[in-house]
Amino acid sequence: MNIQGPLPLSDVSAAAPASELVRRARSAMEAYENDDQRRVDMAVRAVAWSVFKPENARMLAEMAVAETGLGNVESKITKNTRKTFGTLRDLLRARTVGVIEECPDRGLVRYGKPVGVVGAICPATNPAATPVNKAMMALKGGNAVIVAPSPSAYGTTSTTVDLMRRELARSGHPQDLVQVLPKPVTKEATGSLVDQVDLAVVTGSQNNVGRAMKSGTVTIGVGAGNVPVIIDSSADLDDAASKIGQSKTFDNATSCSSENAVVILDDVYEKALAALERAGGWRCTGDQRQRISETLWVDGRLNRNVIAKDADVAASTFDLPEAAKAASFFMVEEHGVGQAHGFADEKLSLVLTVYRAADFEESKRTVRKILEVKGKGHSVGIHTADMRNARELAADTDVVRVLVNQAHTFGNGGSFENCLPFTLSMGGGTWAGNTISENLNYRHFINVTHLVTTFAEDRPSDEELFGPYWETYGK
Repeated sequence: MNIQGPLPLSDVSAAAPASELVRRARSAMEAYENDDQRRVDMAVRAVAWSVFKPENARMLAEMAVAETGLGNVESKITKNTRKTFGTLRDLLRARTVGVIEECPDRGLVRYGKPVGVVGAICPATNPAATPVNKAMMALKGGNAVIVAPSPSAYGTTSTTVDLMRRELARSGHPQDLVQVLPKPVTKEATGSLVDQVDLAVVTGSQNNVGRAMKSGTVTIGVGAGNVPVIIDSSADLDDAASKIGQSKTFDNATSCSSENAVVILDDVYEKALAALERAGGWRCTGDQRQRISETLWVDGRLNRNVIAKDADVAASTFDLPEAAKAASFFMVEEHGVGQAHGFADEKLSLVLTVYRAADFEESKRTVRKILEVKGKGHSVGIHTADMRNARELAADTDVVRVLVNQAHTFGNGGSFENCLPFTLSMGGGTWAGNTISENLNYRHFINVTHLVTTFAEDRPSDEELFGPYWETYGK
């Protein structure tokens, strides 16, 4: 690797405590022209280009897979480019600094202002895409950001930060707008960072989210994924199977939006399974199901020899037949929703749990039971030609997102074909113990001042407000 330019942060701050990083971040914010939307947008473009640049996108993807052993290179290249490009599109369409909205008829002017120094805790599953995604949003709000990497992905994340810093310097912005927590990244070091920043944004394990939420620092955490998807009687089965297969296998199922279970209505069950087999699925026998169960979890933890591994590696580890090594994912039929460390749980692997439901009511109940095991608040999907079923599922299920006829991994975190903002961090609302019930986006990185002037009085009569109550219950 040959990167030309200013000395990387990782070389100049190896012993810097969190307090020094925060001090440098605040100095960078003072020098950042963060009251000028055009300059802010150029800084965001610089950070985006540092990873979108084809050779960098590939280099970071290769580093991530080599360092963590999670996922696959081509998928990570797609994450590094598609998520960055989509997020940049969203950000460049928004005003975030200075006057961001004027409503003369309401006597209102809104001003966007920075939240301050952001601490961005990032996972091993997306050690390049997530830091850049959060940095883009933070800088869009006029802030500085300090990235806390996963210890198992430090090399990839620190290199990502170095690239962002270099591009910022090239475009005339303070490098210290983006910094990385130096080695060794421990719970204590990350906790110290969280304690001293103005906003902590945590993606990754629920332990990290929980610790940050208890810190006293304003924290945005996201919930665990464990996406169940319904295939109803009206669905285009081959289209549904193709989308589920593509989504399930993307980056070897490392995404929190990857389908973990599919619930199929009884009258199309066998046809849907046949379609899933055509899409690359291997239908496990009872004995094979048992071997997967005994291998996927070891002492109550997911087996690192299986999670996020290529299909042929997983098939060998599960001791599946030779023919299974040619499959893309493995379908395990389940009859009841068990507890944690069972097939209803998140699997982070190419194992897809399949449930059979007598009717649509039972399919909804099964989905809700799965989400009680893990993933409540996050997301569900449905493949259907009947929007009444989609609306009913949305009305009856405690999740933030219900995707209709979409590959979940490609739609949940934003798409060029749906309205969700591009992100790698999905809030699950209070159902998941989160402060946000939407995709993380630029609005979470700004404070807003409201300039309020008067307009013609808007005061309804007593009758307008109380009339219906008086008519029903009397005065």
